[in-house]
Amino acid sequence: MTMPASRVARPSTIEEAVRLLADNGPEAVIIAGGTDVVPNLQMKLFAPRVLVDIKPIRVLQGITIAAAGALRLGALTTLTEIVGSPLLQASYPVLVSAAATIAGPLQRNMGTLGGNLCLETRCLWYNQSHFWRKALGGCLKKDGDVCHVAPGGKRCWAAWSGDSAPALLTLDAEVEITGPRGRRRLPLAQFYLNDGMNRIALGRDELVTSVYLPARTAGRRGIYHKLRIRDSIDYPLAGVAVTLEVDRSGVCREARVAITAVNPAPLLVKEASEWLVGQRYSAELVDRVAHAAIRTGKPLTTSASTPVYRREMVRLFARRALEEAWKNGNA
Repeated sequence: MTMPASRVARPSTIEEAVRLLADNGPEAVIIAGGTDVVPNLQMKLFAPRVLVDIKPIRVLQGITIAAAGALRLGALTTLTEIVGSPLLQASYPVLVSAAATIAGPLQRNMGTLGGNLCLETRCLWYNQSHFWRKALGGCLKKDGDVCHVAPGGKRCWAAWSGDSAPALLTLDAEVEITGPRGRRRLPLAQFYLNDGMNRIALGRDELVTSVYLPARTAGRRGIYHKLRIRDSIDYPLAGVAVTLEVDRSGVCREARVAITAVNPAPLLVKEASEWLVGQRYSAELVDRVAHAAIRTGKPLTTSASTPVYRREMVRLFARRALEEAWKNGNA
């Protein structure tokens, strides 16, 4: 499969990149590591006139300490850097746990944190070759007017299938976005719109520049569990991230549970914080939170795996991750 013809622009500053995006509008697509964008271009899921290669922008790279002890991760920080960072391993282990499951070593060497947070949503009917989609007549997300997952509606149910986002949600991360009107920061939970087509709160003339991890979530126990067909390369069919802050007496002081790949957005399980804080470990309590994760997740026929199986695995992973984090500390 060949890529569509396009011009590659390589800005050296954020301001230059923003200008290129503003000048070219929907005809421009950002490319960094290219591990998601290039296969999508080969499948003719979009055909931009300009590829804005942001890799030369050095200020978007690296992990640094920011104001108030927060940790800043540049959008171009590679997934390999995240997995290998002693600082992240010690202070934010859930992110390391999640990043280590993304694709394989070669893809993690190229793939970036910003790119992983801005992935295209995925669906059995959408992520196919142009020839395959044309034979089907397209879908609501591309070249058609029917969602084959839910034919009676007008909403796209393509699933969010990233691994770093649920981990970052459990850390109360914020994302920094830069555009023609300057910079803005918003909680990562507000970045995702739970819509298979209009998936993220990012304008055509904006780009993600940084992710911030607050100092207050440093040191939380954390673990990520992922369902996929193979132990490498594959996107998640379901994923659960858990962070806990447990005092010396075994009482939970803070808790977050987030899920991925079973909704059009990564989502926090709201009941987890309400039910776990102030409590000691019990199998009954963990099972109750695991069932809340099932109610939050709504897997449909967006992948080769059945919705029933994916729903059951969300429950299992939520229970297992909570048990491991509570009993064993950082996994």
